[in-house]
Amino acid sequence: AMPTVRAAPLPPEERRLAIIHAMIPLLGEHGRAVTTKQIAAAAGVSEGTIFNVFEDKDDLLRAAFDAAVDPAPFERAVAAIDARLPFEDQVAAAAELSQRRIVHIWKLVSALGPQHHPKRGGPFPDSPALNALFERFRGRLRVEPTEAARLLRALTLSLTHPMMTDHPRTPAEIVDLFLHGAAARRTRPGKGRA
Repeated sequence: AMPTVRAAPLPPEERRLAIIHAMIPLLGEHGRAVTTKQIAAAAGVSEGTIFNVFEDKDDLLRAAFDAAVDPAPFERAVAAIDARLPFEDQVAAAAELSQRRIVHIWKLVSALGPQHHPKRGGPFPDSPALNALFERFRGRLRVEPTEAARLLRALTLSLTHPMMTDHPRTPAEIVDLFLHGAAARRTRPGKGRA
């Protein structure tokens, strides 16, 4: 039997977010074929509740896509990287977070179809958290911290995105290429690593 005591209803914005977050994993599984019944079950609400909060299924799909590409969770995760770790480990942690974001967005775009591809001009906006990470190590860089952040993101994208590579590189491999390039390292007498 259903319990007679019901939880207090969530405020509309929280309800909206709960529905979106329940839906994102379903999109990866079912794509556009996901049903409002499946979404309602995952969110623990009735189908009617969904349509009280969203105009229609397309509105819900757009909202889910916007939430998935929102950079705020990535920014928080990069900002939370332990600043006491060695430089290489901090960069590897940032590369891994970038890779997860790239794959997550790629899966969603693939599941939703071309009408949900990001419609935007110009380069991706800079990542303040990644800029701050490189700012801490300004003395180890030969480019400005912002440029280092852009280079890491570009390299990570090209070595991770399924449309660009059959064999995604590990964060450690990305960091090694980022920091040392593709040239063989030679040691010269009295110079250490070249």
